[in-house]
Amino acid sequence: MSEAYPHYIEFRNVYKTFDRPVLVDVSFHVKPRETVAIIGRSGVGKSVSLGHIMGFLKPDSGRIIVSHVDITDFGESQMRQIRKKVTMVFQSGALFDSLTVAENIMFSLELRDDYDAANRETIVRGLLGMVDLEDYYDAFPTDLSTGYKRAVAIARALAAQPQCILFDEPTTMVDPIMSDHLGHLMLRLKNQLQLTSVVVTHDLDLMRLVADRVVFLHESQVIFFGTLQELEWEDHPHIQEFLAMDRVEI
Repeated sequence: MSEAYPHYIEFRNVYKTFDRPVLVDVSFHVKPRETVAIIGRSGVGKSVSLGHIMGFLKPDSGRIIVSHVDITDFGESQMRQIRKKVTMVFQSGALFDSLTVAENIMFSLELRDDYDAANRETIVRGLLGMVDLEDYYDAFPTDLSTGYKRAVAIARALAAQPQCILFDEPTTMVDPIMSDHLGHLMLRLKNQLQLTSVVVTHDLDLMRLVADRVVFLHESQVIFFGTLQELEWEDHPHIQEFLAMDRVEI
């Protein structure tokens, strides 16, 4: 850990504009082994924040710290080293449809420095067991529901033995039962593996289940950064409206 950068992830006064401002003076941090949720309405910069952590996007100004180092000016070869430590579970799952579930996970295994082909089947079966998908070893992604694809994507991410996982809307477009399953899976992995994680979500049940602290983005700015309890007490009208909508019974 760098004394200059004690937090695992940190945004320092980050600005990003496309055709309009998407991140405006955004600052927050994620401690090692902590889970931070980024919430807010659509289009406020939540997924763009993940893109900056992965180095897919560069800020117009400000600094991005990942894995205790300033990655703002890193080139692609340097980012490849960071991506061995930090991986992302995309909303789509981003699985290879031509590969079986097991082969998708093996693809990630082969990126490891300590990869051993002799025990890869044991490792893959262990990872599938960890995400409750032992029976889908030979299945293809096209055979799976959206929720199961996400669970496989989580297993594939874990295969790389990362220090940090980023989740982009992990429970969107899945039924409530699968949403609950994915949430408890993420909580179990958090407790067992002590990973650092960032979760972009609209799902306040998921936020309350897994998050240690919360970043609330509104109109591309951070209007709240704190614990779940502090969020519930926050009297900002936009936050109260957002939380109240979640309480409305349909």
